[in-house]
Amino acid sequence: MTYTRAIGAICNPIIMMIVRGLALAKINPNVLTFIGLVINVVAAYLLALGQFRAAGWVIIGASVFDMVDGRVARETNRVTRFGGFFDSVLDRYSDLGLLVGMVVWYGSINRPFYVVLTCIAMMGCVMVSYTRARAENSIPTCKVGFMERPERIVLVIIAALFDRMAPAIWVMAVLANWTVVHRMVFTWQEAKRLEDAQLRPAGARAAARP
Repeated sequence: MTYTRAIGAICNPIIMMIVRGLALAKINPNVLTFIGLVINVVAAYLLALGQFRAAGWVIIGASVFDMVDGRVARETNRVTRFGGFFDSVLDRYSDLGLLVGMVVWYGSINRPFYVVLTCIAMMGCVMVSYTRARAENSIPTCKVGFMERPERIVLVIIAALFDRMAPAIWVMAVLANWTVVHRMVFTWQEAKRLEDAQLRPAGARAAARP
């Protein structure tokens, strides 16, 4: 079990109580998704001011909405194709918004190296999602790698609450881009395996002809 799954298991009873309350209130799940984005924008603003601990608590609040929107959709039978798409798009905006806040902070205190490092982390975060989406057009699934969105959010929360953002940016920059490389290698291997499996029967039939 990963750390994020362990945290999810511990928080699940509380989350389910919130989900049931929201389901009874008949709130549209897409509204919950949008509220999560707005809260993350507030967190990004706090990060830009260097108020890391306050930002950490705000991100926790945003994460609650991120965890309940899909469950509320299932609880109220409002699961739609657009809802999944909308959630994914706003998740990307939330992720990038937090990192933009860090770019602004490091720029304001004249730390150009960390501005660049945060931008590298930002590119890795975008590419982690893109490589999976693009790979799954060619192979059945591409869930390999560690630094997916739940791990990144937990990392940012811990770093913000303990005021240790610089090491977290290092970890994110390295592991997010490593996850991208891992997915590229995995996709190459799986695509080659599938192509070989398709060619093998044709080759066997050709060899069997007189």
